[in-house]
Amino acid sequence: MGGQKFQYDESGSTFVYFLLSFLALILIPCTYYCLIKTKEEKKLNLEQLSTFQPCKNKWARLERKDPGDIIKQLLIKLAIILGWVLFCYVAYKTTQYDYEFAKFDPYEILQVEVGASAAVVKSAYRKLSVIYHPDKKTGDEKTFMKITRAYQALTDETARRNWEMYGNPDGPEAISFGIALPSWIVEKENSIWVLGLYALLFMVALPVSVGTWWYRSIRYSGEQVLLDTTQMYYYFFHKTPHMAIKRVLMILGASAEFHRRNNQEIQERRSDNTEVPQLMKRLPQLNEKNKERPLCFLYSIKARALLHAHLTRLDLPQSTLEEDRCAVIKKCPALIQEMVVCVSQLIMLAHAGRLSRMPSLVTLEGCMKLSAMVVQGLWECKSPLMQLPHITDENLKYFSSKRYQIRSLEQLARLKDEDRRECLRHLDDNQYNDLVLALGGMPYVDMNIKYEVVDDESTTKYTAGAIVTVTIALARRDLNVLFANEKETTNEVFENGEVIAEEEEKQEPKKKSLPWQKNKGKRATNKKGSKKPMKKEVEDKKKTAAASSKTAIKAKEEESESCSEVEAEDEVELDESDDGEAEAANNDGSLPEKDDDQLEKLQSDVAMRRQRLLEGKSQFSHSVYCPFYPEDKQEYWWAYITDRKQQMLLTAPYHITNLVEHEEIQLKFTAPFKPGFYTFAVCLRSDSYFGFDQMKDIKMDVKEAEEIPTEHPQWDISDDEDEEDKNSGGSESEFATDDDDEGSGKD
Repeated sequence: MGGQKFQYDESGSTFVYFLLSFLALILIPCTYYCLIKTKEEKKLNLEQLSTFQPCKNKWARLERKDPGDIIKQLLIKLAIILGWVLFCYVAYKTTQYDYEFAKFDPYEILQVEVGASAAVVKSAYRKLSVIYHPDKKTGDEKTFMKITRAYQALTDETARRNWEMYGNPDGPEAISFGIALPSWIVEKENSIWVLGLYALLFMVALPVSVGTWWYRSIRYSGEQVLLDTTQMYYYFFHKTPHMAIKRVLMILGASAEFHRRNNQEIQERRSDNTEVPQLMKRLPQLNEKNKERPLCFLYSIKARALLHAHLTRLDLPQSTLEEDRCAVIKKCPALIQEMVVCVSQLIMLAHAGRLSRMPSLVTLEGCMKLSAMVVQGLWECKSPLMQLPHITDENLKYFSSKRYQIRSLEQLARLKDEDRRECLRHLDDNQYNDLVLALGGMPYVDMNIKYEVVDDESTTKYTAGAIVTVTIALARRDLNVLFANEKETTNEVFENGEVIAEEEEKQEPKKKSLPWQKNKGKRATNKKGSKKPMKKEVEDKKKTAAASSKTAIKAKEEESESCSEVEAEDEVELDESDDGEAEAANNDGSLPEKDDDQLEKLQSDVAMRRQRLLEGKSQFSHSVYCPFYPEDKQEYWWAYITDRKQQMLLTAPYHITNLVEHEEIQLKFTAPFKPGFYTFAVCLRSDSYFGFDQMKDIKMDVKEAEEIPTEHPQWDISDDEDEEDKNSGGSESEFATDDDDEGSGKD
């Protein structure tokens, strides 16, 4: 590296290119995300198309911008515009730089013809030096140095030879590495300012920013939930293994995220001293006298009151408690997911024997139900039909009549359009269109289950203690697919949640009988019915006796004929043996094909899993219709396996966040260690809707595990064979050494 020179940029061209690339790296992504991406058309939510008043209030609040956000966006746009102006100026400056000696031509510099004589070169040099000499008014030091070098290249023999050979009068140039910083940075006059800037950036700003980020990040878990909140969840769920939903709601309200020091959106106003007590009087089951910490803290009581008001759908003051309700409710789904994780981990620790108390399955499913309650703003005891717009407690009576007994959203979707309109005749056309639009966008999920023992030769043989892999294939469609099939389906009547065809109703009406005639008929049938079974029993006994005698006669005839058939069977067996060998050969040939198919399937599954891991877990699926939830909510699900008989959780709930159309997940659990016949339940629960949960049973016949072989014919080595090996010099190699070859040659 002797010929290399490291120097600062004297002309400033290198630094300009560095600055240009640095500005481009910052401005291009910022311009895309801040200016261009905001102008892209967004897909309209179903709530935005609705005339339902809660939907209008929700989207009016979301579209209403905070004055601070408006100023922030204006400053960002102004900074981006100024950045592009600076970028254009720097780009213009780069075009003005003239690289020295990039193309050195002494004849062109001295403005003489190629091959001019020395006298002509000398006279041209004098004319130009008079003009560009630094001591003159028209002087230019750089141009004068360039003229001098051109004159030397044409008059000095050594310089001329170097220029002809290397293109440079000074000879071959050494490799130079320039530092993309201007030379004025290292000048003595500017040293104090440069050191001060370095100290401000690397000794003050950088440590403060890193320390602030670290202090904030260590307070949160991976799901952006405060560790204090997670610790409180573990404590209460371990303390109370069997917990009702209202108790879970109290613990949710005590989360540290609802304290003002942890959430800037939570406000403490003077009006809370009057508005919160008035709200508490309207909520009889608030249990505000609980003395447990932190359930008795003021922020916890206020958050609990807002949660109860949200589930009861009470109207709150818009500028005060309504804003606090929105700030509390939009934090709840992430907190409930953390609750589910905490309860499932406590259950797994109890299975492993590390905890004395195991939270019940009711507690875990209560947390899951609470998520749908918060998203829809409904208590668990309410009808799932109230998730639809314009449906209240007062008009639920229209869904219960002699002809219709509608209890679920799927039953309502399966009705024909005219029957549905008749059932909802209390709504006007706009309200009915809102309801049908919301109903059609709700989920309709098909769940297919496959369970096997993957690492075993026989995948359908379940032994005690084996690892069973349950593959759940989900296919999600909108509920409006049931509208399309309304022409194919017959006119159905719903009674107590069951479907009854209309044809059954069109039976001939029975003649009404008088009360005394009904009693006589019953008595007559009872008397006649008491005699019929006696006759049937006698006839059945006669039939069985006759059948047994016939079978005995047939057995004797078969014994007599068996001797004559033996010889014929022997001949047939010889012919069939040849066919059996051919079939066995064909079967042996098909086995490798099956193995290849299984190998390809396994490789494809591994490739798909690897691709999913690289892509990451998406958080976008479908927007939920939730007018009372303050933000746009995505549709998520939980999948898990339980033993309903023992009320026990077998697998940790898998949180499905990317079910757009199709999704496939795998859950694994250990088969029972005791052989027998077992029934497990695969559960699918929605975190956003009521009435769309599914549960399918898997039945498993668990066999006793095979014993590990301790003896094998190949492992048996007799004592005689050991002695023969020792006497025969078993330590000698089967290959001949050089000494052996020499000894054999002598012999």
